[in-house]
Amino acid sequence: MMLTGSCACGHVRYEIKGDLVGPVTYCHCWRCRKHSGSSFGTTAGVRAADFTILTGQALISSWESSPGVHRCFARCCGSPLYKRDEANPYELGFRLGTLDVDPLRKADIHFMVGSKAPWVEIRDDLPQAAGGSPFGLRDELARDAAGGGPASKPRRRRTGKAPVHR
Repeated sequence: MMLTGSCACGHVRYEIKGDLVGPVTYCHCWRCRKHSGSSFGTTAGVRAADFTILTGQALISSWESSPGVHRCFARCCGSPLYKRDEANPYELGFRLGTLDVDPLRKADIHFMVGSKAPWVEIRDDLPQAAGGSPFGLRDELARDAAGGGPASKPRRRRTGKAPVHR
């Protein structure tokens, strides 16, 4: 299967030569909400070797959302594209909202519903995986509020250009 997609302004274009890996997930965690600017992020795995940037490689930047996890986006328009985890460099966490073609897959699960935005009502029959910080709290703040010790400063430094995936 060949999937193609792009950022919002079209300056970054990519292709995926292969199938999506793992479940298609509606993730309700605070990071997915903040990164997508939406009520949840729709994600699936993609083999890094199957993902190729066709145009706009120089326009991709990343930031480190937690140690070793880099969220890559098109800096020309802000579109989130994928995340790369140094612990698993062979698979990317991919944002399905940037696809330009139907992946012929449907969502499999709601993830981190403990972080679900209060205005979201889940009315489908998909499984719901618990977890996540309560709405309005980030992971480290939730641990601190629960008496888990002082919150560490979140790491949100930009790491510059994203690695080339060809």
